[in-house]
Amino acid sequence: MMKILVINGPNINMLGIREPEIYGKATYSNLVEYVEKAASRLNVEVAFFQSNHEGSMVDAIQEAYGKFDGIVINPAAYTHTSVALLDALKSVGIPSVEVHISDVRQREDFRQVSFVRDACVATIMGKGFDGYVEAMEVLRGKQKES
Repeated sequence: MMKILVINGPNINMLGIREPEIYGKATYSNLVEYVEKAASRLNVEVAFFQSNHEGSMVDAIQEAYGKFDGIVINPAAYTHTSVALLDALKSVGIPSVEVHISDVRQREDFRQVSFVRDACVATIMGKGFDGYVEAMEVLRGKQKES
């Protein structure tokens, strides 16, 4: 069974409270439950990690080496600033998909830059929680290609 680590960055734990006009009213717990149900349907084992700290996210990526077949990552604000996350993803070489709940193309100029994108096989944005499911499907497809 494919094992996928879902990593969420800063403020994702505040879903439902943080800017509901952008992110909706569903909570982080709702996201985890939604992704778990989808993973079950897809016959994928899924684990979750959320942190507001860049170094903790780097540690989680490094610890995934040899344990997970894919990473779904929503780096949140670190998307636009973190070379450390890019380097961590490149160093482990685990197929990864960048996910954003909102469509960052429709947001502020600074959000147009993604440092992690170069280490990812795909980027999915603006699809809400469904973006995480699509990311798992992409990773399953990549595993079948190997």
